[in-house]
Amino acid sequence: MRATVLPKYGDPELLTVAELAMPSPGPGQILVRTAASAVNPVDIEVRSGRAAANVNQPFPLVLGWDLAGTVVDLGEGTDRFAVGDRVVAMSAQMATGVGTHAEYVALDSALAAPAPDGVELTHAAALPLAGLTADQALELLAPEPGSTLLITGAVGAVGGFAVQLAVARGVTVLALVRPSDTVAVRALGAHTVLTDDEPLPAGIADALLDTAGLPGAIAAVKDGGQAVSIVPTAAPGPERGITVRMSFVEQDGERLDRLGRLVEKGVLTLRIADSVGLSGVGATHRRLAAGGTRGKLLVVPALDD
Repeated sequence: MRATVLPKYGDPELLTVAELAMPSPGPGQILVRTAASAVNPVDIEVRSGRAAANVNQPFPLVLGWDLAGTVVDLGEGTDRFAVGDRVVAMSAQMATGVGTHAEYVALDSALAAPAPDGVELTHAAALPLAGLTADQALELLAPEPGSTLLITGAVGAVGGFAVQLAVARGVTVLALVRPSDTVAVRALGAHTVLTDDEPLPAGIADALLDTAGLPGAIAAVKDGGQAVSIVPTAAPGPERGITVRMSFVEQDGERLDRLGRLVEKGVLTLRIADSVGLSGVGATHRRLAAGGTRGKLLVVPALDD
């Protein structure tokens, strides 16, 4: 099978397409033919070597943390899915060594969920990592209906899901975005839009969800409020009695299933910025690192055929 591989840490140009052995599903696993996988900021961290301390797998590495595809084989004792099922899944590549930028991926069936009906299977690859990250961070905050929540990076992959999920909870969302993104974030349901070319008003929010790594955003939180960051290198320090916590995404097939149902109901919108083949992964790393991408960058193996 074909996969995008990284022979050593370094620049995006090191990512190339290679032929690898076809994986076989072990006990409790499924083998998925990949319709699409997504490129995420964590892939850049791994590729550059900045996350090397957390990677315990030999080169060459296959990157990619999430996918959508079709089950083509079952490991012994696997009964959650059948051959032909459409699924989405998150692999946590750094911990498992299972990258998803490949034509076929074998992974534990407990990490997968039925792909949402009514959307293209390739587009469903936009959901797993970003959706789980947003949902788990919101669960940590547990904002009450009617409370005010400031979300930074609110049109990003995680921020966009967080806006939609918070609105669905009855939370009043204050969205911090670039001036060019005001229309896009209002379309996601944000109640108030703030732009990063103006100083943030102090004490306007009960809580903060920082998806963009802006430590200064904590100034907008009321005394005694709370803040959650998904950016480990830029988590704000506690001040004024504000509780500050980090949220690290975890694999969760059951939660992913619930998110898929929200997509079916129209509560969550899957936003796709662009799709490339396996040979285009390096270019997506540069594009994602440049910032300003609205929606997910997808890797679709069939585009190289």
